[in-house]
Amino acid sequence: MSEFWQPAWVALALSLKVAGWATLLDIVFGVALGYVLARCRFWGRETLDALLTLPMVMPPTVLGYYLLVILGRNGPLGHWLQRQFGINLIFTWQAAAIAAAVVAFPLVLKAARSAFETVEPQLEDAARVLGISPAGVFLRVTFPLAWRGVLAGTLLAFARSMGEFGATLMVAGSIPGKTQTLSIAVYEAVQAGQDDTANLLVIITSITCIAVLVLANRLTPNRRL
Repeated sequence: MSEFWQPAWVALALSLKVAGWATLLDIVFGVALGYVLARCRFWGRETLDALLTLPMVMPPTVLGYYLLVILGRNGPLGHWLQRQFGINLIFTWQAAAIAAAVVAFPLVLKAARSAFETVEPQLEDAARVLGISPAGVFLRVTFPLAWRGVLAGTLLAFARSMGEFGATLMVAGSIPGKTQTLSIAVYEAVQAGQDDTANLLVIITSITCIAVLVLANRLTPNRRL
């Protein structure tokens, strides 16, 4: 029985690690860019927003191919990392985290932008009049008023990262214990005709994602982003 459960728990632990790091990356870049898009007026702003939202509608395999081109040994970033630091991202859990982060990024970006746009600029102006620095205005006024929307997008991005398959498989492959996340493990189990294993993995994945979505709903009760 332990041999039956162990691969599932290993895949779950890896999925949580990948989703966790992917979500952390999305928080850093998604909140920053969401704030810029909400508060700054510049030429091409909506075009930039559309480009950053592309991962939401683009096929995951296409995203995976782009990442493979960029992160591969012959790609601009992959070649630089290999030459300067001896780092090869392809077929590692870090590559899986990057792929998941790219796919889930629009969820944080859109939620953050919408949340920041609901904050009244007059409140920020009042804080500036009182002598608060720009960073202080963001940390003490803007973000506290927008955090629920940002958190909702973050939790959705985490759930999306947990279920990422196509882009992850392209750049990280399916190495048990190293890059085989829950979604990839389900695919491998079905391909191998291991229905019992596939059912177990599907149940674990479903319960985890439902728990995250329920938490997101509880944290944003009857609130508009």
